[in-house]
Amino acid sequence: MIVDTHTHIFVAEFDEDRHKIIERAQYEGVEKFVLPNIDSESIERLKKTVAEYPDDMLPLMGLHPTSVKENYQEDLMMIKSELNKEKYYGIGEIGIDLYWDKTYLKQQQDAFQQQLRWAKEKGLPVSIHIRDAFDEVFEIVEQEKSSDLFGVFHCFTGTLAQAKRAIGLDFHLGIGGVLTFKNGKIDRFLQEIPVQHIVMETDAPWLAPVPFRGKRNEPSYIKYILKKLAEIYQMKEHELECVIYHNSMDLFDF
Repeated sequence: MIVDTHTHIFVAEFDEDRHKIIERAQYEGVEKFVLPNIDSESIERLKKTVAEYPDDMLPLMGLHPTSVKENYQEDLMMIKSELNKEKYYGIGEIGIDLYWDKTYLKQQQDAFQQQLRWAKEKGLPVSIHIRDAFDEVFEIVEQEKSSDLFGVFHCFTGTLAQAKRAIGLDFHLGIGGVLTFKNGKIDRFLQEIPVQHIVMETDAPWLAPVPFRGKRNEPSYIKYILKKLAEIYQMKEHELECVIYHNSMDLFDF
């Protein structure tokens, strides 16, 4: 009873062995795979993977912040068209990323805000990507705050104060491989966050947990995240697994 709430197994890195990767994850107990879109070009790959595994895949639709360039409005219209014609379980991956490039900050802010508003209109959760941009993300989320806005701070790597601020806005924290890193830091305070606000993710093929750090990540590695979480919360793995499964089910309404 495990949900990988953020994985990109539809990308080219898995073209050679996608079926084996999915089988291996299912053997480890992964029942559902939440697939956040990246950009307009990844839509068909995403839909093809969902069509091949319709009972297992929960697709999200959104425009990733690092994909926001000059033509972002055209990409947003493609995203909106998809949301209006197909079944999606959330809007994502959206947010702000200032780690690689600050050139398109205003465009990222606009794209993020537009997609948050679509989520509220449709009653869907959002999967938020943040890198070097907590202040910028919180500013917009707090502007848009309402009972219709909820979701997950994907790959959470912030501080305790930022974690509390996020859950105070009705968001879950997406916990992944960073939890197992020696310099990850979130393991130092995560026990202060109620487990009802936690979901698990891999972000495969990126951010593989220890002992696979630096290698291609895959959904079956979520068991290492579960093990670390069980140590932090001092719970038996199967009990924690059950709680987090229901958190994921409530969040994505499957």
